[in-house]
Amino acid sequence: MAETWLKCSACRSDIAFSSKYFQCSVSTCNRARMRLVFCSVPCWDSHVATLRHRDAWAEDKIAPTKAAWEREMADLPAEPPRPSTAPPRPAPPPTAAVAVRAAPAPAAPAQAAPTRRIVGEAPPATPGGVELSDAVERDILIVVSKLKKYIKDRSGMNCSDAVAEILSDHVRALCDDAIRTAGRDERKTVLDRDVPRPRR
Repeated sequence: MAETWLKCSACRSDIAFSSKYFQCSVSTCNRARMRLVFCSVPCWDSHVATLRHRDAWAEDKIAPTKAAWEREMADLPAEPPRPSTAPPRPAPPPTAAVAVRAAPAPAAPAQAAPTRRIVGEAPPATPGGVELSDAVERDILIVVSKLKKYIKDRSGMNCSDAVAEILSDHVRALCDDAIRTAGRDERKTVLDRDVPRPRR
């Protein structure tokens, strides 16, 4: 009986030296220290189903001779020593000299700090009964190109980009007033009538 080269990575059958075997076309399956070999195509197919290769095929190969295999193993660099995983040794028991030492006096119990009570008035309610959050991003609420076109068409003047920031603050203030008005009416929707009318 021929000597065994490796075992099939799927069914663990023996693969003899100088015999035919199959290898996965994916390079990561053929590393020197983690070589995957298969005795048949069905065994290779079960490997592909497990690792879910997207584009792979089985390659026909011939196992090396025993002498060639021994030379290949001799050429491999030695593995670095692995760190020891042995559990640490327990500490030795205390000696008699340590055992007879007087125990320290118990510490006096710490007194609990007196509970402080803060008495004051409740914060005033927001008009309309609606809580307005401060965590709002201060984005530009104005379409700058439309703003510049309007001013240009109305007056022939140019418009600075900073105008959009000031107008966005005005829009936010108008929105806050509309929110409060809707809250006074106990509504969850801001309507057009809640928005203050522009001054002319």
